Amino acid sequence: MSRLRRPAWWSVLLTVAAALLFVRLGVWQLHRAQYKDDLLRRYAAAASAPVQGFDQVADAPPVDAYPRVRATGRYLGDRVYLLDNPRHDDRGGEEVYVPFQPRGHDRLLLVDLGFLPGNGDDRHPQRPPLPAGEVTLQGLYQPPPGHGFEMGGDALARQARWPKTTIYLDMGQVARDLGRPLYPRVLALGPDPASIYVREHTLDFGSMPPARHRAYAFQWFTFALAAVVLFLVLHRRKRPKRPSP
Repeated sequence: MSRLRRPAWWSVLLTVAAALLFVRLGVWQLHRAQYKDDLLRRYAAAASAPVQGFDQVADAPPVDAYPRVRATGRYLGDRVYLLDNPRHDDRGGEEVYVPFQPRGHDRLLLVDLGFLPGNGDDRHPQRPPLPAGEVTLQGLYQPPPGHGFEMGGDALARQARWPKTTIYLDMGQVARDLGRPLYPRVLALGPDPASIYVREHTLDFGSMPPARHRAYAFQWFTFALAAVVLFLVLHRRKRPKRPSP
């Protein structure tokens, strides 16, 4: 004899629909994790890729690729932006960005000089002077760091003195602040043993790295299993009570 009661059609339909939905969401999270893993592998491989001219990718960089480029021009050394969002050092610190005027171009390129460790206090770290003449830079042409909702609006517009500090790097805000159009990506300079900047660049996935997608996938698969178990428990036949002697 079956240990399950005959279920209503709607309970079967509801259970199957819920389980399929949870499984589909779990598979989608696994696909997102795999996609971001592929991006990380491509990003790591880009560090040793052949160098190409900035003009080749300036306006239309390849999707989901990170060209290693060389650009010649001049720094706008008096226009420094400090991303006050330390990731490398317990003492704090700032990621330093400076606009760069590529030779023969009207638009500005924002250059990520690297992370400058703090001094253990609230003062800005001491930055070395930038070259005044024309220089040739080399690095990865990559998307700017992600940004979220900044309370109080545009923090750059409210600052009158340089360097300007922000907790999010919004390219639109930077372009308005400079009064000049910017290229869609930033140039993250490559490692330099002679530089005091820490240049350990990586892709910024915000709060959703691949590991978190996998954690969410496990959660959705658990929900699918729970829906089936709940269905079985609710439709289990109760054992008849034994008559008392």
